[in-house]
Amino acid sequence: MVLKPLCALLAATILLAPAAHAETYKWDTVAMGGGGYVTGVIPSKSERGVIYMRTDVGGAYRWDAPRERWIPLQDWLPEESAGFMGVESIAVDPKNAANVYLMAGTAYLNAGKSAILRSTDYGRTFDIIDTTAQFKVHGNGMGRGNGERLQVDPGDSKVLYAGTRRDGLFKSTDAGATWNRLAGFPVTATPNDNGVSFVLPDPASVDGGSAQRLFIGVSRMDAAGPNLYFSYDGGASFEPVEGGPGGLMPQRAVLSPEGKLYITYANGAGPHPTELEAMNQGQVWEYDAAGGNWTNITPAGMNGPFGGISMDPADPLHLVLATTNVWYPQGAGFGDQVYTSRDAGRSWSNVMARPLAIDAKGMDWIHTGSIHWAADVKFDPFDTRSAWVVSGNGVFRTTNIDAPSTTWNFEAAGLEETGVFAAISLPNGQLATAIGDYDGFIQNGPAQYGVRHAPAMGTTTGLAASVDGRVMARVGAQLYYSTNSGASWTKAATASGTAGNLAMSADGQVLLHAPEKSSATYRSVNFGASWSVVNGLNLADARPVADTVNPLKFYVYDNGNGRMLVSNDGGASFAPQGSPGLGGWKFVAPTPGIEGDVWVCLPSGLAHTTDSGASFTKIGTVSGCSAVGLGKAAPGVSYPTLYMWGTVGAARGMLRSTDQGATWVRLNDDAHQYGGVGPDPRLTGDLNTFGTVYMSSMGRGVVYGAVAADGDVAVTPAIPGTAPPQPPNKCEYVITASWAGGHIADVRITNNRSTVINGWSVSWTYGDNSTVNSWWNAAVTGASPTYTATATESWNTNIWPGSTVSLGIVVSGESVPTFSGDVCK
Repeated sequence: MVLKPLCALLAATILLAPAAHAETYKWDTVAMGGGGYVTGVIPSKSERGVIYMRTDVGGAYRWDAPRERWIPLQDWLPEESAGFMGVESIAVDPKNAANVYLMAGTAYLNAGKSAILRSTDYGRTFDIIDTTAQFKVHGNGMGRGNGERLQVDPGDSKVLYAGTRRDGLFKSTDAGATWNRLAGFPVTATPNDNGVSFVLPDPASVDGGSAQRLFIGVSRMDAAGPNLYFSYDGGASFEPVEGGPGGLMPQRAVLSPEGKLYITYANGAGPHPTELEAMNQGQVWEYDAAGGNWTNITPAGMNGPFGGISMDPADPLHLVLATTNVWYPQGAGFGDQVYTSRDAGRSWSNVMARPLAIDAKGMDWIHTGSIHWAADVKFDPFDTRSAWVVSGNGVFRTTNIDAPSTTWNFEAAGLEETGVFAAISLPNGQLATAIGDYDGFIQNGPAQYGVRHAPAMGTTTGLAASVDGRVMARVGAQLYYSTNSGASWTKAATASGTAGNLAMSADGQVLLHAPEKSSATYRSVNFGASWSVVNGLNLADARPVADTVNPLKFYVYDNGNGRMLVSNDGGASFAPQGSPGLGGWKFVAPTPGIEGDVWVCLPSGLAHTTDSGASFTKIGTVSGCSAVGLGKAAPGVSYPTLYMWGTVGAARGMLRSTDQGATWVRLNDDAHQYGGVGPDPRLTGDLNTFGTVYMSSMGRGVVYGAVAADGDVAVTPAIPGTAPPQPPNKCEYVITASWAGGHIADVRITNNRSTVINGWSVSWTYGDNSTVNSWWNAAVTGASPTYTATATESWNTNIWPGSTVSLGIVVSGESVPTFSGDVCK
C-alpha cells in the first residue's frame, strides 16, 4: 500500500510561507473543454451534489456544484503510474459519499500495472492497493463504458466487489485493502476480453449485514455461455439466469426494490464496432427475479444498441435510458437517443425527438458535435428532473428532462481529456494547438476557450508555423495552410500523404511533411500545390524541425542511430552531422532567435549544439530528459528560458533554467505530475510571457504552469548530484525455439530506470557467422556478425519505467551474442 505523499509538500509550503518574495506557480489545463470519452457518471446516493465521473484515459473527477466545474482527482499521478489515468469503474459508498474507490489501469502502460485507488476524503488523497498480481484493469479497453464493475456493498461499507476482464469476480471484506477471488463464479474470460460487464448487489437483500443477492453481467453472447448470473449467498455460489434475449450481451442494469432488473443490451461491448462485434443492434429487458419472467421493454422503433439506464430512487417506475453508438436525428445533428418512462418501460418518450438546444457554456466547438457513445445516463437522485449523460466528447446535463423543449448543458468546465500533438506559442500572444479528434484551437490565453480550427478534419497530428506566426500549416486526414495566423485555413491542392509531422521554414516559404507510415519526407514551396521527395532522409516517422533564424536550415534527429541530420538548402536534402546520443526524444528544440542553437533530450541527459549539430556538449547537471522546450527569456537575461521534463539531482518533473542549463529550479510538485508528459511528449515555453510553460500529459490535454502570486506550488532549487544511482537497463537474448543450425530468438529490453525511454536502438554481435534472416516488431539492419535493431512500432517505441519490449528474429546459426547501445546501459 502506498499513500499519496502530501505531508512533505504541506510541510515545505509552511516552511516557505514567511518568504514574502518566494516564487510560486499555478498549474492548470489549457481550457478547451472535454474532448474525450467520458465512460461513466456516478452520483452519490447519500449526499446531494456529490457526483463522480470517470474517463478512459483522463482519470476521474468530482463535480464542484457551486462552481459548476469538475475537479480532477488524479493529477498527482507520477510517470510510473500513468496508466492509472484509465479508470474502468468507480464505486461510491452508498452510506458515505466521501468514501470513493477507483478501479484503475491501462493494459499498454506501465506493464499493465493495475490498482484499486481508495479515498476517504472525496478523492483529495488516495491509498493505492496494487492488484496487478491478482487482476489487471484496462480503462481504455473495449467495453469501458459498461458497468459499474466495482461496487460497495449497500449493507456493509467494508465489503466491495470487483468484476474483472480476465480473472473473474473478486471480493474484499476490508474496504479494498485485500482481495480474494470468488471461486464460485464460473467465468474468468470472455471472447471479447471484456469479462464482467457489471456487478449489482441488491439492497433489498441486506439483513443486518452485507447484501446476499448479487447480479453479475457477463460480456458475451448467449451462444458463448450464460451472460447473467445470480448469487443468493453473498457470492459464495452463483447460478446462471435462464432466458433473456439471444445474440446480445448485457451493458448496464438497475434493480428496483421489488427485485425487478432492467438491463440494456447490445451486440458488442462497445463503444464502437470491431471485427468481431458489429455493435449495431440492441434491446432493453425487464427481468422479474421473483417470478423468473422476462419482458421486452425496448422502445418502439429503436433496434440499435443500448447503453445507460437509471431509476428514480423515489419511483421505481420512472426510468431514463440511452442508446449508444446510434446515429439518429439529434437536434441539428445526429447521435444517441435518450428516453424516459413513467411506467417501467411499457411506454417511452424520446427526449431527443423534442426541440433540443445545446448550451455550450463557452465551448462553442461543441455545436458541431453531438451526444454520442451514451454508455451511461443517470438521474440526479435528489432531483430527478435533472439527468446526466456521458458522451465521446464530454458530459451533458439537463435540469428538466421532461420539459417540452430540452436544453442540454455541456458540463465540461475543468474536464480536459485530449491527446496532444502540438502546442505553439505564437508571437501575437495566441496559443495554437493540435489535438486528437477535435483538430485543435487558436486561443488568446490558456485560461480562455478558443476557436476550433476550421474546416474540421478530426485528429490533427502535425502543426507548424513560421517564426512570425503568420504562416501556418496543419495535417491530419487532409493538409491545410493559413496566412493569417490561423484565423482561416485553405485546403492544399495536393497532399503527399496523411497525418504525420510537419515543419515550416522560419520565413514560412518551405513546408516539409513526413507522412504517417512513410519512410520518405516531402517538400513543398507553394503550400502543397506540388511536392518533391527530400533527399537523404529515408527515415520512418521523421520529425523535422526548422531553425528559428535561417530559413534554409532544418534539423532531424535520427534517434535510432544517434545522429543529427541537417539541411542547409531549405529542406531539399539532409546530411548527417554530429551525434548527440542514442534513444532520445525525436523532436529537437531549436532556440528562438539564435541560428544553429539546438537542444536534444536524451534518456541519460540533455545535449546542446551551437554549431547546427556538428558537435554536442552534455549538460552535466541533467541525468535524464523526456522533453525539452524554450520560451521567453527571464527579465535581464538575453538567452531564452529552458524548460525540461527531466531529472536534476533528486528533482524529477518540470524544471526551468535561465542560464543555459547551469542551474535549475523545479516548477511543479508531487501534487501536479499529470502522469508525466505522456508517451509522445510535447513541451514548449511561452514566447511572450516569462515563466509560462506548456506540456502534454497522460490524457489531461495541454497542461500549463505560470508564475502567479497566488500560486500553490513553491518553486524549489534542483540540486545536482543528489539523485540516487539508477540501475542499468537489461538487454536479453532469449532463444524461444531452436533446431540444428538455427533458432528463433527474442531480443528483450527492460527499462529499469525512472524515466521513459523515448525510442531505442540496440546492437548485437555474434561470436560466429550467424545470420539474421527475418524479424518483426522492429527494423533490423546490418550484416553478419553485427546487427542493429531500431524501434518502428508505435506501441513499443517508448519503454516506460519497469516495462519490457521485445523484437523477434529468425537466425541461421547457434551463437548467443553480446549487446551494445545506450539503451542497454
